[in-house]
Amino acid sequence: MADRLAVRVVRAAEGLANAVTRVGDGDLAARVAPGGPHELRDAGTAFNRMADRLVRLLAAERESAADLSHRLRTPLTALRVNLNGLAANPADPDRMAHSQDALSRLEETVDQIIATARRPAGGRPGCDAAAVVRRRLEFWSALAADQGRDCEVALPDGPAPVPAGEDDLVAAVDALLGNVFRHTPQGTALSVALHRGRYSTGLLIGDAGPGIPDAEEALRRGASGAGSTGLGLDIARRLAESTGGSLNIGAAPLGGAQIELWLRTESRPPSRRTGRRAGRRAGRRAGRRTRRHSRE
Repeated sequence: MADRLAVRVVRAAEGLANAVTRVGDGDLAARVAPGGPHELRDAGTAFNRMADRLVRLLAAERESAADLSHRLRTPLTALRVNLNGLAANPADPDRMAHSQDALSRLEETVDQIIATARRPAGGRPGCDAAAVVRRRLEFWSALAADQGRDCEVALPDGPAPVPAGEDDLVAAVDALLGNVFRHTPQGTALSVALHRGRYSTGLLIGDAGPGIPDAEEALRRGASGAGSTGLGLDIARRLAESTGGSLNIGAAPLGGAQIELWLRTESRPPSRRTGRRAGRRAGRRAGRRTRRHSRE
């Protein structure tokens, strides 16, 4: 009996040791079949959980590095637009000022990337979505004016608190607006509406461009049909899902694509039907204001 018990202990210990060695050598797929005495079974189960979490953390780190790098595309886009304008008219003081602002924004973005990379893991703070969107629109409105784009904005009068970090929301807003500027021709109108609901807050960005023919493919991480990295929508989607919300792609009242970023703000989420109705209402309001603005 002692011999058989010893065999079980030794076999379970050797299996656990081999799995630990394989993970240490870089084989993250190594797992152990828990066996032997109660203590070794618990140790095997704990090892498997640790290995699974290690795989998830490494995957999250790779995605985070790609997402942080993607933030640099926004100020670079603005800088490229302004430099193209300076090439046509080197003596334009407004273009020079916009270029300086873009360079300052690029420096700020690099600082944010460094700060985000050093930020310890934990719960994310909240922020005022209305203030964030309003501040980012001040940046993008200059580019819209340069490219002859009509831009209609519908924001709530008061604050719109959301359970998301300010830097994360800024990255998502810039990614969505940057996609409009990169993937639609100059002069294409756009609309931005922030809908503050009872259980969620939605950011709706629409345009009058060609639209997105395959929404499911566009939401797949790294997919792109226009020569980009395909990470912009995924940055926004991951932010929405981190709050229990969602990212949807539909048709805009302007005729192009409409991206709906829904951030869940209460414990009880809105039904899909309610969210869609609210999105359509907010989108129609933004579309009516855009058309009225264009006529004026």
